[in-house]
Amino acid sequence: MRRLMILLLVLSTMMLSACSFLQEANNSLQYVDQATEHINTLTNFAEQAPQMIQDAATNPETKQKLEDQLMSLKTEIEQFNLIDAPSIAKDLHQQLVDKNKELLQEINQALANGHLALDQLQNSQIITTINNIISFQNRIENLGL
Repeated sequence: MRRLMILLLVLSTMMLSACSFLQEANNSLQYVDQATEHINTLTNFAEQAPQMIQDAATNPETKQKLEDQLMSLKTEIEQFNLIDAPSIAKDLHQQLVDKNKELLQEINQALANGHLALDQLQNSQIITTINNIISFQNRIENLGL
């Protein structure tokens, strides 16, 4: 009887460990998806922004569209920073959050008083900071393996 109890205890412990492992793996995959989506959003902005910045100097509609994109990007960054990363990604997530905070400061400077200050945007390091964040893509993808 005692052996049976010990066997049941060992099996129960193993099953709980397996469930915990599966949950952690699932959380890691979800994080990879969220981080990849975040990187893709930044990549799309970085690809479109230089031309939009140039066009915004002479086209008020483009300037408004650029301002709207910056506001949307700001919201997306703030939401990403609040993600609870799985333990395997804690350090990487913190590095992304730190870079995102740097990017948010640059966006806030370009959005002086809630409106796009085109000269501030042209002189900012937003694209460089985004490229630094994009460089994390390989590390994010490796979390999904």
